[in-house]
Amino acid sequence: MISLTRLARVVVLTLLAIPVTAVAATPHAAADARKRSQAEAGALARRMLGQLKVARPLSIRGYSHRRFQPRWEQHKGRCNAREVVLARDGRGVRKNAACHPVKGVWYSPYDGKKLRSERLVDVDHVVPLAYAWRSGASRWSPARRRAFANDLKRPELITVSHSANIAKGAKGPQSWRPPRRAHWCRYAISWITVKRHYRLFVTRNEKVALLNMLRKC
Repeated sequence: MISLTRLARVVVLTLLAIPVTAVAATPHAAADARKRSQAEAGALARRMLGQLKVARPLSIRGYSHRRFQPRWEQHKGRCNAREVVLARDGRGVRKNAACHPVKGVWYSPYDGKKLRSERLVDVDHVVPLAYAWRSGASRWSPARRRAFANDLKRPELITVSHSANIAKGAKGPQSWRPPRRAHWCRYAISWITVKRHYRLFVTRNEKVALLNMLRKC
């Protein structure tokens, strides 16, 4: 039986990976390969979701961004986690001496917008910090909260439009979903993968909303 840790890794890799043969083949073959990969990843995500603890949300009492500080930890010399993600997700990104992106093009999968200014983009925590707090992060050590807020290994940090990030706020999938429905499958898989890795629980309504989004897989 495949372990849940390995299962989480497979979910992400399956969704992102497209066979080289499919890319080199016809557009129809490549599209079919993507659909198969997404369907397989969706099925694995359902299995993971079924094993997450279901509970009522904890109190927001005591929460603040400072509980997850530094929210943008230094990585790769001068660059912090936010700057690393902006460089990773953008095209033609140019940075100044302090590692801050000053030019580039970014795509926001939440709403399908192509953004040509760093001022129009945000780095979103897929599972918002405040939502994670109410899902079990309030019981974590400061070091674990810091690791969560700066996690570059899992699909927790993603570049999106500022407007989509503001609309989402600290909401869960039962209250907010990406306006672009084509992203629902990947969004749900990312959410579940992060919650599984950090052993955060889900609410009953949250679980129902995630299952509905996984239908897009």
